[in-house]
Parts: sequence; C-alpha cells; structure tokens
Amino acid sequence: MHTTPRGMFQRMQQRWLDHPTALIDDLLADDVVIETPFAPPGGPTRFEGRQTFLEFADPQRAAFPVRFDDCRTVAVHDTTDPNTIVVEYELTGTHTRTAKQSTAAFIGVLTVHDGKITLWREYQNTLAIMQALT
Repeated sequence: MHTTPRGMFQRMQQRWLDHPTALIDDLLADDVVIETPFAPPGGPTRFEGRQTFLEFADPQRAAFPVRFDDCRTVAVHDTTDPNTIVVEYELTGTHTRTAKQSTAAFIGVLTVHDGKITLWREYQNTLAIMQALT
C-alpha cells in the first residue's frame, strides 16, 4: 500500500482529533525514527523503533489533559525526496480540567515508505504547550 506523505499527515490529523489519547502507532514503521529536537529539558529527543516510542508515549498520552479541537495546516512544503514533506501546522486544544483553550504551532518533517511513517521530526513550541497546561 502506497500512501503519500500528504495523505499520511491528513490521517495523523484525523487521528489526533478523533480521540484525545489516540496514538498513530499503526501508522508507524517498525524501525521508525521519531525526533523532537525541542523537547522539554530532561525529556528524550530521539526514539528509534516503534516499540521504544510507544513505551514512552503511551503513558504520557494517557495522562495528557488536553482534548484536541482543531489541527490547522498552515503550509505543506515538498522536498526533493517525494517521500518527504515539511508541514507547518497549529494544534488547538482544550485543557480537560480547566477548560482553557490554547493553540500551539508546530513544524514537522514526515517521511513515508511502503505506507508507513519512517521519520517524524517535530519542532514544537514547547513554551506554548507548557503555558497551555498551567
């Protein structure tokens, strides 16, 4: 099954909006690399392999007190590699305990091979995320 990076990002967006703790685990290749270069201090910035990522992300996601309300694509940039895009997007969510709504900006680099994500590098606005959680 061949899925374009644009199509895969749309699937990711829908998954985020469908359920507040939904993960994209079935979209990930077994040997996926996930990087978050701007992770909060002390947090991991690189995961190699789906299982390694899920062992970290599953409990984090289950405890994350935010329901995503919108995921707006700002821009999608093609690269010289047809399997890779750079996407600018904004996630809007509501804190489930305080009802405070916030929006944070992201940039992601997404590579897809054989219908699975092989690279997801996400640059997060960590300050906006931390402020939304307070």
